Amino acid sequence: MITFIMSNPFKPGARSAASARPPRQPLEALAGSGLANLVDRVRWLDALDRVLRQSLPATLAGQCRLANVDENSMVFLVSAPVWKASLRLHADVLRDAAAAAGIPARTLVVKVAPPEPVVPTGPDRSKPLSEAVRDSLRATAHSVSDPGLRAQLLKLAAASGKSTDDA
Repeated sequence: MITFIMSNPFKPGARSAASARPPRQPLEALAGSGLANLVDRVRWLDALDRVLRQSLPATLAGQCRLANVDENSMVFLVSAPVWKASLRLHADVLRDAAAAAGIPARTLVVKVAPPEPVVPTGPDRSKPLSEAVRDSLRATAHSVSDPGLRAQLLKLAAASGKSTDDA
């Protein structure tokens, strides 16, 4: 569980008075609500994350992300256990970079959080069912008494090719 500490030693940039324009980013949509402090905190953490990761090797910087900072510790998320070990080896570098940015964090907490799986958005590239499988689905459909199940089996058989059965 990640907790956010709302006390922020840094003041994020001043807000623009142009709030009449439509939001360009999801966080901007929340800025006008009571969640403005949270939005500012997220932006601040994102900016600090970019600063701290600059002190790391490029391969490691691409596999980790700053999740939280409080007065005593920095919490980083990494994509795999191997990166956790590697980031721990760079703890002194991160603490020095944090100190240079005005963050007095003494400890580094590293947690493994695998990235979310990417859901393909392109065209469906699944293989069509063979004629034998479609015949089997149709035969199964005709052997069941439940009309809903029968309809679904026939629909599945027809979806992968031309079907001569109507139900």
